[in-house]
Amino acid sequence: MNIYIYLFLLFGAVFGLSTFSFKHFFSEGPHQVDTDEGGSNLGERVLWAMVCTFLWPIMLLTGLNSARILAKRKRLALAVKH
Repeated sequence: MNIYIYLFLLFGAVFGLSTFSFKHFFSEGPHQVDTDEGGSNLGERVLWAMVCTFLWPIMLLTGLNSARILAKRKRLALAVKH
């Protein structure tokens, strides 16, 4: 049973580290938030990875919802152009 928990946490940590650059899709909606000129620091990356480690299924669902919203907006924009 422990292996499943370890895999869950490992996948969440990898998910968090790999999605840090796109975190606006998972938590703040489809619009990118203004960041400081210095970029991201280690503390922000670690915090994001820790949150995703335990909540990656929820983050995945919110990311899919943001992707759906963006696809719908893109379809509507293409329909208006034509």
